[in-house]
Amino acid sequence: MSKDPHSQQDLMSFGYGFLGVLIFSLTLPATRIAVTGFDPVFVGLGRAIVAAGLSLILLLVTRQKMPPARFFPNFAIVAGGVVIGFPLLSAIAMRDAAAAHGAVITGILPLATALCGVWRAGERPSPQFWLFACLGSTLVICFALLSGGGAMKWADLAMFGAVGAAALGYAEGAVLSRTFGSWQVICWSLLLSAPLLLPIVWQHAPANFFAVAPKPMLGFLYVSVFSMFLGFFAWYRGLALGGIARVGQLQLVQPFFTIFGSVVLLGERLTIDTIGFAIAVIICVALGKRTALATITGGDRG
Repeated sequence: MSKDPHSQQDLMSFGYGFLGVLIFSLTLPATRIAVTGFDPVFVGLGRAIVAAGLSLILLLVTRQKMPPARFFPNFAIVAGGVVIGFPLLSAIAMRDAAAAHGAVITGILPLATALCGVWRAGERPSPQFWLFACLGSTLVICFALLSGGGAMKWADLAMFGAVGAAALGYAEGAVLSRTFGSWQVICWSLLLSAPLLLPIVWQHAPANFFAVAPKPMLGFLYVSVFSMFLGFFAWYRGLALGGIARVGQLQLVQPFFTIFGSVVLLGERLTIDTIGFAIAVIICVALGKRTALATITGGDRG
């Protein structure tokens, strides 16, 4: 009896997606560790330079052809979102905020990713989906305000910006992955953005790398090799196979993994508020996902 190919594809898409989420969930704790020894700008953008070097080697070894120039604006969107926007803004936020705090704010990332999929992949959420999306976002904003004593801190604004940038980069990368392949998309995005980033990274690099403590160095290597490079191999593959909105909902578990990683790696203390808001946001996203989604067919968008 032959296996259902659609079931196999679903299993593969969620398997790849879960692996990507697992890798990404340690990004904020690793970033918080890295910024104790490096300039946040160096951490945020320097990891892209390291990953670009790995990308160059992989693209040369596999003899990949450069994408047509008409797709360069699309790759620029990916680079602006996941190569520059999220890494830089989250590094700035982790200088002042706890990783567990940032994890709650990233709780709206699944909804943000799905909403970007509306624009880039033609998905049409139902009115109920929009309702829960707004409710979840309101909860996150309330959490940020309560944690900041009634005022939005710069770290909160940076994390909100990081979430928006990541969502756009995820959606655009998923669309491109259908044409160029998952790992090729992140490799070309990294390589095309490297000439712009290199002078900035050089300016913010430490005078002596050997003077940096081992823990910040390990944190930087993690976000460079895993968060910025290998994680996207699995994540974009999963989104391309299973759909941006469907597989993107795997990020529901990311705040929990991030909070757990913050406790283990950073010794951060969990508060009832943090846990409560995290659960509430995840419930909103889960309820939003239960509503119907329709997809416009018509191939990839250029």
